[in-house]
Amino acid sequence: MAIRFLKYASVYISITVLLASMAAGGWWTYVGLIYVFGLFPLLELILPASSINLNAAEEEMAKRDWKYDFVVWSVVPLQFALMFYFLNRVDDPSLQWYEIVGMICTFGISCGVLGINVAHELGHRPTWYEQVMAKMLLSTSLYLHFFIEHNRGHHKNVSTDEDPASARYGELFYAFWFRSVSGSWLSAWHLEAERLKKKGHSFFSYHNEMLMYQIIQLGMLAAIAYVWNLQVMLYFVAAAVFGFTLLEIVNYIEHYGLRRKKLEGGYYEKTMPVHSWNSNHPMGRIMLFELTRHSDHHYMASRKYQVLRHFDNSPQMPTGYPGMMVLALFPPLWFAVMHPHIAKYKATVEGGALA
Repeated sequence: MAIRFLKYASVYISITVLLASMAAGGWWTYVGLIYVFGLFPLLELILPASSINLNAAEEEMAKRDWKYDFVVWSVVPLQFALMFYFLNRVDDPSLQWYEIVGMICTFGISCGVLGINVAHELGHRPTWYEQVMAKMLLSTSLYLHFFIEHNRGHHKNVSTDEDPASARYGELFYAFWFRSVSGSWLSAWHLEAERLKKKGHSFFSYHNEMLMYQIIQLGMLAAIAYVWNLQVMLYFVAAAVFGFTLLEIVNYIEHYGLRRKKLEGGYYEKTMPVHSWNSNHPMGRIMLFELTRHSDHHYMASRKYQVLRHFDNSPQMPTGYPGMMVLALFPPLWFAVMHPHIAKYKATVEGGALA
């Protein structure tokens, strides 16, 4: 079990690489990009994927092992440390434009891969303090509404046209980005308005979490502009956009072209393992805290990352998430790779579970 734990502790190596990338300056500021979206995809073409699941005894031990929790908890202060270092670093007037762009991308990776991804894990936990941690992490990407829309919207409507974060067959990532970003934000407002109405609270009150989120995020931006300057604030916004764009690429690849059947009465069939794309490739699994075993996450959202399972009947991506994220940026190549996989998988699902 110690070896299983240590592979997730390798997140500290990634954090060190991102920090060193910003500290080095020059073209070294792009090392973080090369590390995550160059080295990782390359390794996943070489290293074998594993579909092995923990047995019942191992799973119970892993669920009780506090070290797995400590790793994701520790990301919270480390993410904020990276944020403050980034803000101070880009305030240097001697930096060249390409260095600033490199640092924006580097901290953007931290926002998307560490901040939002770990917030996703903690946001599904039942404890109040872990949910606070999730919101803290989301604030560094200016994406606090994700906490509402993902938990109350995406998990309900996943793999249907009612979910802005489920990509449709033939949809370009760039079109999906606008639909998902705007649709998710509006969906969060709608979901929160419904909740307030049921509880009898006023829309314009501190009970409105979406309203509070906007105030918090605007307050953060104002504080950055005040402590540093407006230019640094704009660099922070750019990094946050880069960060939530990485989230949206992951959203795009997770359910691309997969649809649940609509049953009589307007209801959809239960979310099953066949409605999410999975990858058992090692680097993406470690980097994203097993998010790549996405079918089990949607099948049982309360399961902690260290015990997520592989399902034989879930659709499998040809390589890991890092590589597929890069591929999604090139629509002709993405369609050429994914559409044959979808056609092949459709043929294996009785009754055509895929749309």
